[in-house]
Amino acid sequence: MKLSVIVPVLNEARQLPVTLAGLLPLMRQGTEVIIADGGSEDGSAAGGRERAGFTVVRAAHGRARQMNAGAALATGDVLIFLHADTQLPEDAEISIVRALADNRFSWGRFDVRISGRPFMLRVVSRMMNLRSRLTGIATGDQAMFVTRTAFDAAGGFPDQPLMEDIELSSRLLSLSRPACIARCVTTSGRRWETRGVWRTILLMWRLRWDYWRGVPARQLAETYR
Repeated sequence: MKLSVIVPVLNEARQLPVTLAGLLPLMRQGTEVIIADGGSEDGSAAGGRERAGFTVVRAAHGRARQMNAGAALATGDVLIFLHADTQLPEDAEISIVRALADNRFSWGRFDVRISGRPFMLRVVSRMMNLRSRLTGIATGDQAMFVTRTAFDAAGGFPDQPLMEDIELSSRLLSLSRPACIARCVTTSGRRWETRGVWRTILLMWRLRWDYWRGVPARQLAETYR
């Protein structure tokens, strides 16, 4: 079972070296790593090429478009979508292969731990993981993985500027529940710390509620900015 890791980036030159360093052991074991650059102006794409020859694909701006572009180039049986500020746990590939060896699952995600100083980030992490287990909906912060067959059957990520992970999860639920791996990926808490933890929590609740009510993702993206 060949794995392909797809990392969408946009002006992540500061964070990307850390992420790629964490992916080097996987690449040396045969995992394909593709950086999907959405038009970075800070040298992110060049940095990816310089570091051990990671594959870089240029894509139209937008995380969904970037991840679809990476998926189109990928040769793996399983696609792993990893945000540029997120680190996989050790032996992540073993956890994924074991999870998908169970024929009940065609996709899944990891639990997440949000790094940062505020104590509330630990609470947010636990709530995200619990909500995901109950609803079967995963977020991009949880390093979603999916078989190529299931990804194609779901039509890939929808071409929308926000909630693309929520929408793909909804489509994949028609194929199977997600495999929920208890081991944690670690994602940066910079968004919460910059905007304020409580403010960000309330904003995300509001955006998800509006999305389920049918508010267009493009309109929600304006609010998110």
